[in-house]
Amino acid sequence: MLLSRNLVFRALSRKCGTHSYATAANAVNIVEVGPRDGLQNEKGVIPVSVKAELVTRLGRAGVKIIEAGSFVSPKWVPQMAGTADVLAQAERFPDVRYPVLVPNQKGLDAVTTLLAKHPASPPLTDEISIFTAATDAFTRANLNTTTAESLERLAPVAKAALDQGLRVRGYVSVVIACPYSGQVDYARVRDIAKALIDMGCYEVSLGDTVGMGTPTQVSEMLEEVKKSIPVEKLAGHPWITAFAPSTLPSAGLGGCPYSPGATGNVATEDVLYALQGSQYHVAGTAHGNGTIDLDKMVDIGWWISEQLGRESTSRAGRAIRARRLQEREREVKAKL
Repeated sequence: MLLSRNLVFRALSRKCGTHSYATAANAVNIVEVGPRDGLQNEKGVIPVSVKAELVTRLGRAGVKIIEAGSFVSPKWVPQMAGTADVLAQAERFPDVRYPVLVPNQKGLDAVTTLLAKHPASPPLTDEISIFTAATDAFTRANLNTTTAESLERLAPVAKAALDQGLRVRGYVSVVIACPYSGQVDYARVRDIAKALIDMGCYEVSLGDTVGMGTPTQVSEMLEEVKKSIPVEKLAGHPWITAFAPSTLPSAGLGGCPYSPGATGNVATEDVLYALQGSQYHVAGTAHGNGTIDLDKMVDIGWWISEQLGRESTSRAGRAIRARRLQEREREVKAKL
């Protein structure tokens, strides 16, 4: 039936930054965060072997950027335990990147230890993601601090990572509405995103964490943020309604444990299906073929959903699987 997973994507402008992967205005970069955001809200602990297999399968399907996990305390997010082992055990592809989320200096220290323990070329990971939120209420729930204090703590982490030659990417949660304090001030989103760029993030992902944003709201928020940040340095997580209002349902695994009422994120295969025949295409993906294999992604969605004891919730995945079953039935009948 359907995939249950999440994604981050961005449509690039014609002028691309240093770490961009396409030059066309209609190129879409998909950052697959299923192994991290997709699993962090599960009630049970997922074995390292399953998480490593998920990362491996995504690489085989042609995904170029796979957020492999998070170096957060297992006490607070037990589903992310063993991220170092996931990176070490997953099959690696030379043209695939494996960023990881780090909340603080301790998380970065764990990444540094991992890279020293497993020297490899390319390294197990060459990128970290740091995160904060657009409201103090959400930041307190998520990080037990204010937004301003979180930025102060992240600045030295970003500098230390850059000094080690790591890329740094930023996340801002609840950029449209906050489950604790309501409508968000878009000027505040702009200032926070700018602070992340100033501390060295090559890109900032703006998250509609609650999943309430309309295309108009997203557009208004972006127009405000663009006053300070070039659009090629922005990503969306996962404000799909602004991209294709009628075809990308907010169905999929994941979401933030500190966002009451969040319904999960967009299934990657739903996005790939929606892009077919459109003016948009996936930017420079793995194995040099410029595409992510939709059929393989559907299979991955069903596989990880079964591992978690549920059915896939991707509409495209359900439709494609139903079509496969019908085709097999016809083939069987034809042989009788």
